[in-house]
Amino acid sequence: MTTKSLDPTDWDAFRGQAHRMLDDMIDYLAQIRERPVWQPIPDTVREQLRAPLPVPPSSLEDAHNTFMHAILPYSVGNAHPGFMGWVHGGGTPVGMLAEMLAGGLNANLGGRDQMPIEVERQVLQWVRELFGFPDSASGIFVTGTSMANLISLLVARTATLGEDVRQNGIDAAGRKLVAYASEAAHSCISKAMDFCGLGTDALRRIPLDAQQRLDTQRLRRAIGEDRARGLVPFYLVGTAGTVDTGAIDDLETLADIARQEKLWFHVDGAFGALGVLAPSLAPRFKGIERADSIAFDFHKWGQVPYDAGFILIRDGEQHRRTFTTPAAYLSRESQGLAAGSPWPCDFGPDLSRGFRALKAWFTLKVYGTRQLGEMIANTCDLARYLAERVENEPKLELLAPVSLNVVCFRYRGEDMDNLNRALAVALQESGVAAPSTTTLNGRIAIRAAIVNHRTNTGDIDNLLEATLALGAKLTQFSDTETTHDC
Repeated sequence: MTTKSLDPTDWDAFRGQAHRMLDDMIDYLAQIRERPVWQPIPDTVREQLRAPLPVPPSSLEDAHNTFMHAILPYSVGNAHPGFMGWVHGGGTPVGMLAEMLAGGLNANLGGRDQMPIEVERQVLQWVRELFGFPDSASGIFVTGTSMANLISLLVARTATLGEDVRQNGIDAAGRKLVAYASEAAHSCISKAMDFCGLGTDALRRIPLDAQQRLDTQRLRRAIGEDRARGLVPFYLVGTAGTVDTGAIDDLETLADIARQEKLWFHVDGAFGALGVLAPSLAPRFKGIERADSIAFDFHKWGQVPYDAGFILIRDGEQHRRTFTTPAAYLSRESQGLAAGSPWPCDFGPDLSRGFRALKAWFTLKVYGTRQLGEMIANTCDLARYLAERVENEPKLELLAPVSLNVVCFRYRGEDMDNLNRALAVALQESGVAAPSTTTLNGRIAIRAAIVNHRTNTGDIDNLLEATLALGAKLTQFSDTETTHDC
């Protein structure tokens, strides 16, 4: 009998190749320090991924070899302990294996009565416990906090304007909604305002205080001014760990303001929200338990492999009413495979959903909240260590208070903005460390976000030594150029 199946014809040979692939990835993680954090991609390597659409089949071994030689060495490098450029988690071997299991199962978690959805509901229950939310709160896995923030905004919009807004649109409501976030809030908040039809001009960007937090006095004034103009304030975003500096807004005061002004209080905790896992950090997030919604990523401080964002909504019924859509092909039953209502697709835009919950479940199950909390606290300890070294080095300057695990600094010299831009690139291309840059008060800063659980004081020392050496080289080169021009 002929078959058109895509399964291997020789399972034993396939098993052998699969074990080689697994061993290669375990070796990659075990030997990660022997590799550069990041390296530029040669044109010859890029050309290997410019081939035309394949028609005849090729071997799994050939595809694996291409991966090992042309893809793996040239990734962004966030598994490496020297990666400090953006807020990326480092992943874990446990999460990698969980992702393999999820891929083999190939479950669609849009709905139906299946245990993978119960795994997601178990993680939801753990998240409720973590943030002190009631059992009636709802939540689902999404790609990341950008999507989670959008879902929160859509729920708040529907709660404010009523369910008719889903059919008639925001113009029919005849009310101009406005939202509030700090100047340091992530750009995805503005993008969410665009996506849901409110427009980016309806987002008030409130200036920061001396601690890089949303200035609550200016917030109160902005709300009062908008009400006086006949606008409808409805949504307030508090940031738990800003992208630039890691600052935590005064969540308790923001919760008070939201209650007084009858605003939906949302916390963008993309990486910072999981700081509640660390007893030494948890008090700094006081007020997060009063939020109407919280968005965060397991794939950042939680070290779960990408992608694994999460949205938690206090009013589960309002959440469901914002997204549920009747359809004959999605009819629900009390028994059989179509049981188990409500389904995850009733709480978000996706019907096709991967088994993201499994890698988060494995991570929480295997490591436990105590070990994860200790890891998170350690990254903050490393940030303070880096900040102290920067302050004790005359050639370097600290540019912002260190709130959590993000350190912003610069190398002193002439034309410091261009110097530090070039220095960040030189550090990345060195393969020793990979920071990024940001702009604080009009000044370019080298930004080190210490998120990876593998990072230690030796990696911080390597960053500082490379910064001083490359900074001196760039300064010397600049001085030589100036002398030559004269």
